[in-house]
Amino acid sequence: MFSPSVFSDNFVDDLFEEIFNIPYTYGKKALENTGSRMTTDVREFDDKYVLDIELPGYEKADIKIELEDGYLKIQAEHKEEIEKKDESGKLIRKERYTGKCERSFFVGKEVKGDDIAAEFKDGILKLEVPKVKENPQIEKKNYIAIED
Repeated sequence: MFSPSVFSDNFVDDLFEEIFNIPYTYGKKALENTGSRMTTDVREFDDKYVLDIELPGYEKADIKIELEDGYLKIQAEHKEEIEKKDESGKLIRKERYTGKCERSFFVGKEVKGDDIAAEFKDGILKLEVPKVKENPQIEKKNYIAIED
C-alpha cells in the first residue's frame, strides 16, 4: 500500500525508500500533508493578546475572519490547478489541489470586531485582540417568604 510520487524526477528512489520505511513514513507524511493545521502562537500582554497563525501557501484573499457570539473564527481556503503540456500541446500532467482549514478562539462577548487588528504578511496571519474586562453579573438575592 505505498504510493510513490509518479511525477517526481526520482520515481525509483521514492519507490524503494517507501518500501523499506512504510511503517515510519506514513505517519509522518500523513501529518505533513493534512493541510488542515493552523499552527498558532498566542502571546499575552497587559492590554491584549497577539495570535500568530501560520498559513503557508495561502494568500490574503483566501482568508476569512469573523467574530460571532464571542468566538473569533478564522477560515482559510485555497484552490490551485497546475497544467503542463509538452511541445506539441498534448496534456501530460494536470493536478488540482484544494485545501481548507479553520480554527476558532473564544475572545469574550465584550470584544467587538472593530477592536481586532489583523495583518497578513509572509504566510503569517497576525491578530491583535484587546483584553476586555468582563462585567460580572451580580446576582440579586431573592428571599422567599416562609408561610406559617
